[in-house]
Amino acid sequence: MEELLVVDGYNMIGAWPKLAAMKKNELGRARDELLTMLSEFQAYSGYKIVVVFDAHQVPGMGKRIKEYKVDIFYTKENETADELIERLVKKEISRKRRITVATSDYTEQRMSFGYGALRKSARELLEDIEKSKKSIRQKVDKIKYEPLRSGIPLKGDIAELFEKWRRQ
Repeated sequence: MEELLVVDGYNMIGAWPKLAAMKKNELGRARDELLTMLSEFQAYSGYKIVVVFDAHQVPGMGKRIKEYKVDIFYTKENETADELIERLVKKEISRKRRITVATSDYTEQRMSFGYGALRKSARELLEDIEKSKKSIRQKVDKIKYEPLRSGIPLKGDIAELFEKWRRQ
């Protein structure tokens, strides 16, 4: 079963210290950083990630784009991110998908949970992302220092010589 993670974008930006500091001067950069982090997390976790950004105060029809290998929704005029998230959850629940909504908005958590989605706070999602980064670093370090394994058994000096060549 495909797992879907629906993220309230501006909620994460406002709740994560690094992004909250960044948004004061460079909201676009904070948005890009969030999308980069979520893209990397998607590759590691196996979630299909959908990010929703509020645009209810901006005239327009709303749009859906795919960047960073993540689906990104901007709400239409007079629509909040919460309304779009609720609509997405209703639609995806009917497809028998497991859905988690990431937001620290208590009302939105309750509404999503009422439709059958799981909930995750901004802090919990950030912790999950940090754990995944740490796990990736540990795996890379382990592989980096493992000796080369060939199909041919090599004895002492020759194995050391080949290992030295490989590391250069």
